[in-house]
Amino acid sequence: METTNNTPPFIPQIRLYQDWLRDQRGLAFDSYDELWRWSTTELDAFWHSVWDYFEIESPTPPTVALARNTMPGAEWFPGVQLNYARQALRHVQAAHAAGLPAIVSRNEKGQHRELDWPELRRQVAALALHLKAQGVQPGDRVAAYLPNIPEAMVALLATVSIGAVWSICAPDMGTNAVLDRFRQIEPTVLIGVDGITYGGRDHDRMGVLSELRAALPSVQHAILVPNLAADAALAGWSDWAADVAATGPAVDAFVPEWMPFDHPLWIVYSSGTTGLPKPIVHGHGGMVLVALQLKVLHNDIGCSYEANSFGERYHWYSSTGWVMWNAQASGLLSGTTCVIYDGNPGGSKDRPDWGTLWRFAAETGVTFFGAGAAFFANCMKSGLDLAACGDLSRVRALGTTGSPLSPEVQAWGTAQFERIGTPGIWWNNISGGTDFCGAFIGGHREMPQVPGEMQCRMLGAAVESWNAQGEPVKDEVGELVCVQPIPSMPLYLWNDTNGERYLSSYFDMYPPGHGRRPGGGDTGPEAGAVWRHGDWLKIDGASGGCTIYGRSDATINRHGLRMGTSEIYSAVEALPEVLDSMVVDLEYLGRESYMPLFVVLREGAVLDEATRQRLNGAVRTALSPRFVPDDIFQVPEIPRTLSGKKQELPIKKLLLGQPIDKVVNKDAMANPGCLDWYVAFANQRAAKAAAQG
Repeated sequence: METTNNTPPFIPQIRLYQDWLRDQRGLAFDSYDELWRWSTTELDAFWHSVWDYFEIESPTPPTVALARNTMPGAEWFPGVQLNYARQALRHVQAAHAAGLPAIVSRNEKGQHRELDWPELRRQVAALALHLKAQGVQPGDRVAAYLPNIPEAMVALLATVSIGAVWSICAPDMGTNAVLDRFRQIEPTVLIGVDGITYGGRDHDRMGVLSELRAALPSVQHAILVPNLAADAALAGWSDWAADVAATGPAVDAFVPEWMPFDHPLWIVYSSGTTGLPKPIVHGHGGMVLVALQLKVLHNDIGCSYEANSFGERYHWYSSTGWVMWNAQASGLLSGTTCVIYDGNPGGSKDRPDWGTLWRFAAETGVTFFGAGAAFFANCMKSGLDLAACGDLSRVRALGTTGSPLSPEVQAWGTAQFERIGTPGIWWNNISGGTDFCGAFIGGHREMPQVPGEMQCRMLGAAVESWNAQGEPVKDEVGELVCVQPIPSMPLYLWNDTNGERYLSSYFDMYPPGHGRRPGGGDTGPEAGAVWRHGDWLKIDGASGGCTIYGRSDATINRHGLRMGTSEIYSAVEALPEVLDSMVVDLEYLGRESYMPLFVVLREGAVLDEATRQRLNGAVRTALSPRFVPDDIFQVPEIPRTLSGKKQELPIKKLLLGQPIDKVVNKDAMANPGCLDWYVAFANQRAAKAAAQG
């Protein structure tokens, strides 16, 4: 097997799994397509094999994997008990004996820390016992306002080890955006950071913490994590260092509690185009299974203390506001060293530096380097030379997600690695979502690579591309649907008592039973409907490779973070001069995200520089700097349907080049005359793009 420099001759993890299937199950497949078809038609056998292959521990071993195949409402591994934290902490002794750390971290100020496995376990136990002493019970919510630092992973494991439910927001989010999320789940405990450093500046968050606690009456206990100042303190908040300081027999004897397979693990948030962010509840069992299936079999990230992948160091740059933070933390489930960075990957405004993460990876011996597609695009545009970033010879794989990676950027990265002595670097391009905290399509270590394409549909993910008639198609762009359940699909949405919001979010586009028979075809309506994800997908009929063409709905996908347009409208339309607004995200087929904001202003108001600054500031303060629009335009009207809904998706399609008569039914509009402005605007954009070549 080809190796480069001092990269060990890893046998691909998916090959090891297939060897196990052959030896232990008597199953051999001549192609990946055959293996994939087995995994998506014999669902019980496949997911049971994942359980057995990874030797997941339970006092009540499974007798069946999929007891009821319905969507939603699939019943997985009935009667089984496990715990996400227990799966992570089972590696303490072996990993430590091999001299390998659990977490390696650094921030913008160069502060470097390493947490070994026994210390990770001790802090988790100490905090878990502290939470129990405060009366935290299984099912209680623990909400965190923390950056990507080791304390966040410790708090996650401690919370879920006692059956409490974890939820986190990134400290770059404003008070209102955080409250829109945490108010819905009524947390019992709030864990917050005193401040963060980002882009070369310190940002105090003490005021935000006070606002959050005042607005969350359900919080009975609060813990302050010092990050900017070691002596940071808030009245009525306990000190993190004291809360994790305990040692002794009780800490030594602590073990995570057994929980039912579908016990709530965490709540993450995915925004639609209307209403509050959706609080999505995932379960312990589903997340353990899917995290191992994704990270090990498809991302080819091995256990750090096993001979085949010895010294594996896994880095995926993410804020805690992106589901890739959850994916990074899942490295602990398989005994993999997690390498994390807190700060701006591009330096500061005054001193842009896209080599920051690469130098960090070189100095810490990262073997798998992941980031959002936009990060790699920015590295290319900046003219970055990886040869100047240190010894990157241990990097054997690059991971991307968040938005499509363009062929040009992938070719640039491949050429960069070839110049530093790593020819044919493997790009593990994946696409999934916060909604099920996994991936539908992604990588395969042994398959050919086509720049701009993802190599395959994931094992166990019965993904198809459907045309407008709801028929599966190849070699043309269609709706991405998943026609069979996956264990990590949401248990439910928090406070969605009758399940209507869950159904309308994923299952209301196609009739129940349509396309639901394993292997193809319809079945009875009792099987439920297919999952419609909201992405445009093309599947190559010959190779099985997949290309994502952006969102098929109006959700904003900004640098890998999804935000509902309603949240932007709430921020913008709170300004007295704004009567109406509309925003669209034109990220499509690897193009960099371009997000224009259209505003209708009160009579006499003008869109001058001061107004632009107020609009940008409103978005920056209420949501995050990531969602500040690229351009702002004053318009006479916002196009609306007869029922008053903003026509975001038709305008998005228009600006992506589709003719107006193909994207909107004027008879269904309340104000069709306003479309002339948008057609002229689209024509101007097209002419400008053509002139630029």
